[in-house]
Amino acid sequence: MNLRKKRAERDGAFSGATPERAIIDIGSNTVRLVVYGGSMRAPTVLLNEKVAAKLGRDIAETGALANDAVDLAMRGLRRFALLLADLGIDDVETIATAAVRDASNGKAFVNSLRSLGFDPRVISGEEEACLSASGVAGAFPGATGTVADLGGGSLELVGVDDGQPGGAVSLPLGTLRLPEIRAKGDGDSDMRKALEKALKKSASDFGESIGKDAPLYLVGGTWRTMAVFAMQEEGHPLSDPHGFELSAKEAKGLAKTLASLTPDELKARDRVSSMRAEKLPDAAVLLQALMARVGPSKIVFSSWGLREGLLYDRLPDHGKSQDPLSAGIGVFATQRGAPPTLAARIAAWTVDAAPSGKHGTERLRLAATMLALASMQIEPNIRLPQAIDWALHKRWMAISGQERAMLAAAIAANGNHLNLAEHVTELAGSDALNEAICWGLAVRLARRIGAKSRRSLQVSRLIIRDGILVLRIEESHAALFGLPTEKDIRLLAGQLGAEWTVEIVKAGELHADDEHHAKPLAK
Repeated sequence: MNLRKKRAERDGAFSGATPERAIIDIGSNTVRLVVYGGSMRAPTVLLNEKVAAKLGRDIAETGALANDAVDLAMRGLRRFALLLADLGIDDVETIATAAVRDASNGKAFVNSLRSLGFDPRVISGEEEACLSASGVAGAFPGATGTVADLGGGSLELVGVDDGQPGGAVSLPLGTLRLPEIRAKGDGDSDMRKALEKALKKSASDFGESIGKDAPLYLVGGTWRTMAVFAMQEEGHPLSDPHGFELSAKEAKGLAKTLASLTPDELKARDRVSSMRAEKLPDAAVLLQALMARVGPSKIVFSSWGLREGLLYDRLPDHGKSQDPLSAGIGVFATQRGAPPTLAARIAAWTVDAAPSGKHGTERLRLAATMLALASMQIEPNIRLPQAIDWALHKRWMAISGQERAMLAAAIAANGNHLNLAEHVTELAGSDALNEAICWGLAVRLARRIGAKSRRSLQVSRLIIRDGILVLRIEESHAALFGLPTEKDIRLLAGQLGAEWTVEIVKAGELHADDEHHAKPLAK
């Protein structure tokens, strides 16, 4: 780590996270700087700044980047260059997409970027598609289906099979170009026919990689705004559009509704910006045409795309195979006094009594343990709502709504809050939530029995034997069983519907199955 990064870490420039690398994404609509830290398998966004330069605004008409758009972009890029220098970030990747690669003055623009010290790479449409597919594969391990990345200048389509990109095609159907297609016809019907024709024409390039009856993954800000609209319409308890799913029937209904609304009607909605409102009706007609061409089983909205694909592709194979949920929560929890090593010890101590069952997995139980332990660093008077927000609303990867609710239930139970709010219970059934509540109560017992000390977990054991919850403690630490501990084991036993007992054993006999060595202490 260089001196500048050490100083930034000491000064807490990004709340304990060190900026590691940055990506400058020069698109047709926006020029964006994103600074990343944390685990590169689930990178933490430390800075995300954009300039709505609209470089691709006049491409269809003039074939060139507009001078005022270039001036606006360069103003933002000069700022980005200074920020990166002051932060000491040397690992910077600069990419340019449709607008720059299609413009007659694109090369001149690239040369001006080099004068700022950047090393820009103009990527092809097919490469852009494959990078977006890599981003989806990173967010949804084993993803199979079709990825559709909608930008300002182009629409990229690529098939994925178990996370591997297949045939790809880039089409001039970006949001900045859709109005021109609409203007050539008379209303939505003509526009949809023109789009279906364009998509059909691309079939020879796209080949057999279109996944019929498989998910359609939608990447891009305009698609995500659609998801936000749909979530608001149904009163969805979550706020992040990443991972939000709609059946094919629901997606068709959404597209029909959005196509019928005016930009002014959409601007009145929360979380729908003026820029997105202008584009949503045309994008909705594109979605109708796309679904008719692809025939997906469902649509899935992804917040990971090209930029995350760049990071994911740089990982070694063992890095790509890492669970993104564990990676992301691991870094987050470590910064809050709950490193994975501590969580793993407590998860191991609780596994016999409160394992993952029908509704959960061990990866989810470990994630719940990390967040539950990290929540103890929050001030008690604000702990529960803030920790629940972590579970429900932070952008964790590879996790469903039900799994988020189980995280929330475990965190609440860790604080002895067993009556869950409606926005939690509507995401998961009672059996799943009860399973997670047991995880949380077991974590509560584990952390309180010996103040999370390594020694306390080494001299005690929690098991279920013959339907009875048994806490075994070595003689040297029998006094650890105090009134708080008695309360905690009673809570867990009650949730499990079991009797409980405590046994004091001699040193070395903690794991012995011979009950004759154990002295019952309480029941």
